[in-house]
Amino acid sequence: MRKQILDAISRNGRFSTEDLAALLATDKETVEKYIKEMEDEGVICGYPTLINWDNTEFEKVTAIIEVKVTPQRDMGFNKIAERIYRFEEVESLYLMSGGFDLTVIIAGRSMKEVARFVTEKLSTLEYINSTATYFVLKKYKEHGLVMEKKENEAERMLITP
Repeated sequence: MRKQILDAISRNGRFSTEDLAALLATDKETVEKYIKEMEDEGVICGYPTLINWDNTEFEKVTAIIEVKVTPQRDMGFNKIAERIYRFEEVESLYLMSGGFDLTVIIAGRSMKEVARFVTEKLSTLEYINSTATYFVLKKYKEHGLVMEKKENEAERMLITP
């Protein structure tokens, strides 16, 4: 039941408990119990709304920053990550395998604002060795959802075996 609830609300966070109960062929109280348990356990951390900022009059720039760090004894990556995710500009932060250590995703009103964050806040932190910043030019799909409306469904490509 927990997995079905998580699958459903990860696709649509606006489902009511009544809708979830009907979808999962159970009662509202059972759904509420499971949701409360998962919120208390930190499995469900929040209910964000996915916004396509390109369809608004507001300017928003998203940047992906690769960060190389020197982890310190008895500190590891966790304390460094904690320092970084406390910045309000940081939307997401991931520990990575491969050629760099952390991926930081931030949003700003302009490229200049993002650059200021990187040069004045991020790169000045101790233990940061280097950064590489990439600007997102267009979002096609995010969190499993297509970010642009299809003007004409008839234009879809036909795929044949």
